[in-house]
Amino acid sequence: NNKSFQTGDALSLHNQVSSAEDEDGQVPPKKKKKKSEKKRKKKKKHKKRSGKYSNSSGSDSETIYPSDLKKEQEADRTEAAPLDSRFCWLDDLQSPTRQSFCVDRKPDRANWTYKSLYKGDVARYKRKGRSSLGLDACRQEISWEDLTKKQRGGDKKKGADRYFSTVSRQLLRSVPPLPTLSNHITLLDITTLWFVNPGDRSQMSLVNPLGVYDSSTALWLQGKGKQDEKEHQTQDVQTDQNTVVLAGRTEEFNRRLREQPDNIQLWIEFIKYQDELSATAFGGEEEHKANNPAEHHKSSYRAVLEKKLSIAERAVATNPGCIALQLERLKICQELWESSALAKEWKKLVFLHPNSAPLWREYLLFTQSYFSTFTVSKVNSAYGKCLSTLSAVRDGSMVSHPALPGVEEDMLDIFTQQCHFLRQAGHSEKAISLFQAMLDFTFFKPDSVQKLSTKQQVEFFEPFWDSGEARVGELGARGWKAWMLQQERGGWLQPNAEDEDEEEEEDEEEVKDRSQPRWAVWLDVESSREASHWLPWRPDKSKGQSEEDCEDPERQVLFDDIGPSLICLSSPDLQLRLLLHFLSFLGLPVDSVLSGEPSQPGLMLENLSFLTQGNDLQRPLTSHDLPDLGVNSIGHMTTLQGIRKLVGLGKQGERFVTNVLNMVQPVLPAHHRAALSLSLVQYEKLKVLQSVHSGNKKRLRLQGKRSKRIMKRLLKEPDNRSSLVLWREYAHLEWLLGNLDEARKVFSTAAALGGSKGLSCSHLCELCLLWAQLEVEDGPNVHGGGLRDVTASSAVSVLTRLAEGTSLVFPSSSQSISPVSILKARKSYEQAVTANLLTLDQNPHNPQFRGLVGCYALFQYLTMDIHAANTVYSQARDRMEGLHSKLASECEALAIQQVALHRYHNNTNVCPLASLREALTAALSTWPSSAPLWSIYVQMENHYHSAGRARRFFHSVVRNNSSVVPRLFAIVAEQQRKQMVDAAQRSCCHGSALPILPENGLSNRIRGLFESAIVTKIGAHCPLLWRVYMHFLVSDGKVDKATGIFYKALQNIPWAKGLYMDAVQLFPEHLQEFVDLMTEKELRVRLPLEELDILLED
Repeated sequence: NNKSFQTGDALSLHNQVSSAEDEDGQVPPKKKKKKSEKKRKKKKKHKKRSGKYSNSSGSDSETIYPSDLKKEQEADRTEAAPLDSRFCWLDDLQSPTRQSFCVDRKPDRANWTYKSLYKGDVARYKRKGRSSLGLDACRQEISWEDLTKKQRGGDKKKGADRYFSTVSRQLLRSVPPLPTLSNHITLLDITTLWFVNPGDRSQMSLVNPLGVYDSSTALWLQGKGKQDEKEHQTQDVQTDQNTVVLAGRTEEFNRRLREQPDNIQLWIEFIKYQDELSATAFGGEEEHKANNPAEHHKSSYRAVLEKKLSIAERAVATNPGCIALQLERLKICQELWESSALAKEWKKLVFLHPNSAPLWREYLLFTQSYFSTFTVSKVNSAYGKCLSTLSAVRDGSMVSHPALPGVEEDMLDIFTQQCHFLRQAGHSEKAISLFQAMLDFTFFKPDSVQKLSTKQQVEFFEPFWDSGEARVGELGARGWKAWMLQQERGGWLQPNAEDEDEEEEEDEEEVKDRSQPRWAVWLDVESSREASHWLPWRPDKSKGQSEEDCEDPERQVLFDDIGPSLICLSSPDLQLRLLLHFLSFLGLPVDSVLSGEPSQPGLMLENLSFLTQGNDLQRPLTSHDLPDLGVNSIGHMTTLQGIRKLVGLGKQGERFVTNVLNMVQPVLPAHHRAALSLSLVQYEKLKVLQSVHSGNKKRLRLQGKRSKRIMKRLLKEPDNRSSLVLWREYAHLEWLLGNLDEARKVFSTAAALGGSKGLSCSHLCELCLLWAQLEVEDGPNVHGGGLRDVTASSAVSVLTRLAEGTSLVFPSSSQSISPVSILKARKSYEQAVTANLLTLDQNPHNPQFRGLVGCYALFQYLTMDIHAANTVYSQARDRMEGLHSKLASECEALAIQQVALHRYHNNTNVCPLASLREALTAALSTWPSSAPLWSIYVQMENHYHSAGRARRFFHSVVRNNSSVVPRLFAIVAEQQRKQMVDAAQRSCCHGSALPILPENGLSNRIRGLFESAIVTKIGAHCPLLWRVYMHFLVSDGKVDKATGIFYKALQNIPWAKGLYMDAVQLFPEHLQEFVDLMTEKELRVRLPLEELDILLED
């Protein structure tokens, strides 16, 4: 009684199948019914041509096919069908009927499935891929041959698929590559090969075009064996297994996110997981290898980005208040959206979260590094907007958002970053003015405005700034507070400034050599003006000058450029940090613990000396006292390998620093004044070191006299007379100048100031440690890790007398230390170190006992061996690392001491490097951003011709760390290895020069390291990395690629003026283009090309 199935339907289906078999599949079944009128016309034409039954000659003329009978039955049934069983238009009815509807007796299961009668609701599927579930991929295959498309094409000749089509790429992945044969063998049709069964491929291939060889013979002709098929099957099975594993991980992510929608880290992991998933979804690893990577990138990268964006938007909708997810979303949008839409979205985000300092940092980095919308004025305005907004949040003026903990520290860090941005862009005058205004705004604020908001205080500060009154660092400066107090009393008259020879340097001719090329003259004059004109220009009223007398208007700084960036610092420690940042900005060494680490140190790395520090083999133990931070000081704007014209800041700059310290020190507490004096003393020692490395004895003698005079003046001050730290630096300065006896007298005098405190005084321990290290460096070599005559050693005598607490007068050659004293000193050291380590729990904030541990370790090394020293360092570091994170700087200092002592031992003794390597790898795994440790590691590994161990270690560190420092030193190690290999290849030619060095693969490896470094977030915004990359490509002869890297660097660090100066040096033919680009982006150009032409004509 099933009316949905009739006998006629079964007969019709049978006839269709039988007719398809008789015609060998040439007539495919029709998918769509034609209109009824066309059917009738077709039937009439057929009847006219052949009658009811064909009478033509042939054996089949009298045959009656079942299909003809079926067609007649259908026609008769259609004519005789009642009105209620067929479809027709209501207007076509000739006579009205009782029942105007028909009954559709054919069931449609989609009506039950989709609960609707509308056919648009029914989902239509298109086949993707050529696989099928349930089949063995190694032995079974389905040929999805679309006969309908072939029939539609008719007699049209279908063109062959191109090599880049989808079918051809799938063919390349499915068919293994075959060896090339002679030209008379033609390639089979691609479509023919595609529909061959996998088992028959060996019979129809290039090796077997006629299909007469069996599978084993065909494999033998290809040079393969039976095992290749098994390997191919194994690879297919592994690919399927990987796909199943990835699908399972996706399902696991979805399940966990449903259960934990507020798990932020899980959302971010799921977004990053899409990159791994796309490798399988878009062809897997085989497509990466077989096809062009650029083609794969183009076809799949945008799809992956859109998928990640949809996940990020879903995550943001679930967690609307999470800033990390918002940043992840904007990071993805940066690849998809236009610059205007992206900037609008960023502004919207910082408007919604104005109290988040990390979000402001990311916004400023985007504004600073987005080339299409970058200009210096826009970025400077963004910094001012950020600081003024955070100040309003801190003051409570913005009641909608509360202030987060540490907001003042974040504001100071952003302020310092703004000053370095202006310096790197060439606007050093604005950066100096910012620091001047902040010092006045912080240390000389009138009492009447202390309780006002930051915005109101800035409004009161503006009249002082525009009044022409002397500012911090200028001669006769009194400060904002004194000026405001005097204004209330009626003001004061400007005193006449003393006549000084400040314009001596300007009388010199700027163009030294007119025979040089135009670009070389531009670089020389531009860098010299940077070195001499970094201070803001102020009119000298005693000489009747006004603002119109300034030759370069850019040297004048308006209040609008600095006013929005002024902030309030209430903490004394932050006020000291501001001062130390200013001194570091001027090029003075500062205590890294007191000044704090910058939040984004990669933005400031630009000095090549950062990668070459610690190479002074004459001072293996003391060369790390003043580490190089890799940040250029003010006035040092030149090419990457350029030499600074002045040692220090010059006469004008040092006078400026002296005025700043003289003005600020009276308002500081005693321990803050000591930190500033130490910084100034170390600056003088740094200038002496630079003079020593230059090799100019006359220059060294003059610099030594000036530095000694300044140090003696500082030591005569009442606060500094008993400062062991300053006496230590003065003694070291005398030692560097070669005055060893004078230095020993200074050490003895300083030790006498310490009295009988002995090992309980940390500053006395550090003084004696430096003295002992200098004695070891200049004394006889220590053989085998211990001295031959311990009792006659000057270093052992110093360390022993320190432990005893007796007077540390330098002994004469006739004096010696008794063995009993050495044993007593060892016991004292052991007890002191143990007691200090036990007190770390009670007092972890002032753990300055690196001097004590260093003295004990050096004592053990001199009296016993290197293993005893290692035991001391390991015991101290293990205890400190397990207690507090605040001891990280102390632990790192101890690690550097240990490694330096190891290197000295290896340089003076014949011993394996295993212990040094073990100490280095352990320290670098803990502090991967320590440049001194990496420098020693690279020097050590250069002793080996095999680079595998070092490469594996670099890879393990880089994989788990985002810092750019290990990546830079990995590049330096490979570059040094390449230089060694190139030198060896040149030496094989017996004096004849090689026109082109043979390729050894190191160039490609170095380029790969550069490319992997610049794709990281920190590396992409590191000026030093891009500049070193450009120089490497040019030195390797790839000038065109270096040009491309320059323009790629502009997309990430458009603010770095040093990058443009490097480009002028490397690509001098584009000088006009680069200068125009700097002018367009508002970078500071001190010598326009028009002025250069005038100078060259004169």
